[in-house]
Amino acid sequence: MSTLFNPGRLVMVDIPGKTLAPDEAAFLREHSIRAVCLFRRNLGTEDEVRALITQLIEVLGPEALIGLDQEGGGVVRATFLPLAPAAMALGACGDAALAEATGAAVARGLRALGINWNFAPVLDVNNNAANPVIAERSFSADPDEVARLAGAWMRGSLREGVACCVKHFPGHGDTHVDSHHALPTVDKSLAELEQLELRPFKALAAEAPSVMTAHIVYPQIDPELPATLSPALLDGILRRAWGYEGVILTDALMMKAVADRWGYARAAELAIAAGADMILAQGSLAEQREALDALHRAFADGRLPLSLGTRAAERLDTLARRYPARIQPDTPAQRSADEALMLQGWAAGLTPLRGATPPARSTPLRVIVQAKVPTDMVSEPGPSGQDAAALFAGFTDVVVQEVDELSRLDWSTLPQDGRYAVLVTSRRGRYGAAAAGWRPDLHLALWNPYHALDIAGPALLVYGYAPGALAAVRAWLEGSASATGRPPEGLR
Repeated sequence: MSTLFNPGRLVMVDIPGKTLAPDEAAFLREHSIRAVCLFRRNLGTEDEVRALITQLIEVLGPEALIGLDQEGGGVVRATFLPLAPAAMALGACGDAALAEATGAAVARGLRALGINWNFAPVLDVNNNAANPVIAERSFSADPDEVARLAGAWMRGSLREGVACCVKHFPGHGDTHVDSHHALPTVDKSLAELEQLELRPFKALAAEAPSVMTAHIVYPQIDPELPATLSPALLDGILRRAWGYEGVILTDALMMKAVADRWGYARAAELAIAAGADMILAQGSLAEQREALDALHRAFADGRLPLSLGTRAAERLDTLARRYPARIQPDTPAQRSADEALMLQGWAAGLTPLRGATPPARSTPLRVIVQAKVPTDMVSEPGPSGQDAAALFAGFTDVVVQEVDELSRLDWSTLPQDGRYAVLVTSRRGRYGAAAAGWRPDLHLALWNPYHALDIAGPALLVYGYAPGALAAVRAWLEGSASATGRPPEGLR
């Protein structure tokens, strides 16, 4: 095998902590790894993150790729940065200039840390209100609107020097299953996909520097393999039909949709053979080594052509050179301006439904909310009961009723004392039949707007629970701000 090419250059790994241990650094050097994916567990204070990334750049080399998910809404990792509105909040106001400014502000925050690859924006068309993992992460149920707003967001990021990775090709919007836990299927023809799911990806293919794959089977195109492992979808559609020459990155191979069926080693080989340039191989050092060893063997014995690996490495080199990993701190004034921009976006997305108006501040209130909402391993933990209670600090008479699990709430057990009932929903998962008897006077849908399909009555759709979102809700409740967003399709 050529000494100029090492399969480790095609593998992105994760690390367990907030610093890089000596054995981890040795592993990265041994295998010529050039890419690391960061998660919330890796991110301490801003200074700690900069120290970690300085370590990583020294170990990974000048063509390092350091990535994470900083979409906005609930899917963010660096929570100390200005937190962007969810895609659907930007979709609710429909302002492409605001979307572009938001993408630029997100990039400035990441650039200040030295992160050069953001796995955003989401191009999934959320045309399925029961989708368990996309929902407010999607800009719209209209594919052309997704392309318009996501394209603007991406251009803002690229202008500020941070690479985007649009996802999840060829589309995760019309699924009932979360691919973190099982293997979804979307039984549509290519013609049907071209009319909906594929449209944003095709529209932005000439601009997007990288694409992340979906662990979803499209049986009318490939009856056996999910997109991540499918030559028909990656090489056939992206590469050959569309002529895409950007980087193709897999979603995490540790997700059950892939790991439980093919395992790390076989999935790594299949993904590269299908047309992916880089695999996301999270897990223990032993699991990462399994994927690396599989690629070494496949290139050594010719099952994977050397030309395939060198071309993939060239694409990754181009990405890293165009968007280098270097720490470029922002100024306090810029950080403050970006915080204000995020608040503006959250406020612009607030959406009233069924005539929702805030109660008078002297009205006796009962606020019903779940005490804690743990992470679903995709999004950050949801807002706490205390976060919800703080929204009503300007009201004179408030009883906050926290419950351990809102889906087990029996509405008939609430005191019948004439208080105005405000229900706060604060998770992504739908409530379905569990909410059939709930009758709030006002519903604050802080996370998934489709909760309003389960719960009768007036609602305010917020699309997220970042500080800017909560500040916008409080301003609306206190009468100092209006809500003018347009609800997503299915709630109009």
